[in-house]
Amino acid sequence: MTEPNRAGDPRPDGAPNPVDYSDRNATLDADEDRWAWRARLRRNRLTHAIWRTVVGVVGGVVTIAGLIMVPAPGPGWLVVFFGLLILASEFEFAQQWLDVAKRQVGRWNDWIMRQAIWVRGVVALGTLLIVWGVIWGYLAWAGIPHFVPQWAEQLLTRVPGVD
Repeated sequence: MTEPNRAGDPRPDGAPNPVDYSDRNATLDADEDRWAWRARLRRNRLTHAIWRTVVGVVGGVVTIAGLIMVPAPGPGWLVVFFGLLILASEFEFAQQWLDVAKRQVGRWNDWIMRQAIWVRGVVALGTLLIVWGVIWGYLAWAGIPHFVPQWAEQLLTRVPGVD
């Protein structure tokens, strides 16, 4: 019986193995890292602690900013996934969350692509209406920002409820 490959070692088909989540470490081990420069950082306790702190702070700030942006106009979920990607470069718990998110997005994509074109159109229209409603609600509540060009401001003032 052959021993299973470690995380990061290529499988027989050439694809890398996923990270081994069975260990009790919160961060990736040096042998689980594909990048030599980062593996060197992990071998030294001080540089590993500094690197882990920097990645944790930056990834946490980006993720929290994305969560704040989710109900507001903007690419909220995209920023959340980017923050998780930053955190997942160092922390195994974030890699697990990112794996779950990837699976859910993949399942949604597979489901929507199996639907009839009219269903996809209704979903797209519903998404567009939600985005438009959020933008309209923000503009009705806060007004038109000062950085908006005058030509766009003139168009937006024609929208009912926006001043």
